[in-house]
Amino acid sequence: METLLVRYLADGLPELQYVGGKSDWVDLCAAETVALAAGEFRLIRLGVAIALPDGYEAHIAPRSSTFRNYGVIQANSVGVIDNSYRGDADEWMFPAYATRDAVIEKGARICQFRIMKNQPALRFQTVGRLSEENRGGFGSTGI
Repeated sequence: METLLVRYLADGLPELQYVGGKSDWVDLCAAETVALAAGEFRLIRLGVAIALPDGYEAHIAPRSSTFRNYGVIQANSVGVIDNSYRGDADEWMFPAYATRDAVIEKGARICQFRIMKNQPALRFQTVGRLSEENRGGFGSTGI
């Protein structure tokens, strides 16, 4: 079991909780109430700074209900936090883009994260041909 060192940067938020067996993802909450207008971008504070274990990075994604409840999408599509982002003031944020007017209350669970091992070192080798059969092109599965 890995240990993550967490510094809470906002009062009144629930402590992070891993519920292995139900989900590998850990919920994160808005650290403040945020009003967004349609078309507005905002970095929403998540109220935590976390020191990830060596050799790991965190991936952040919206919760499945975030768009339905607030009309908000994650602006950078995928959030990656490397383990060098681990200082006292390195607060995690959720880059939100509002598709409609919305108010997200402090404490609302808006995104989730999981940690993953860093990618191993890679080497690239140029070849004239790949030996596998073509699958039909991008987006062709199931056609």
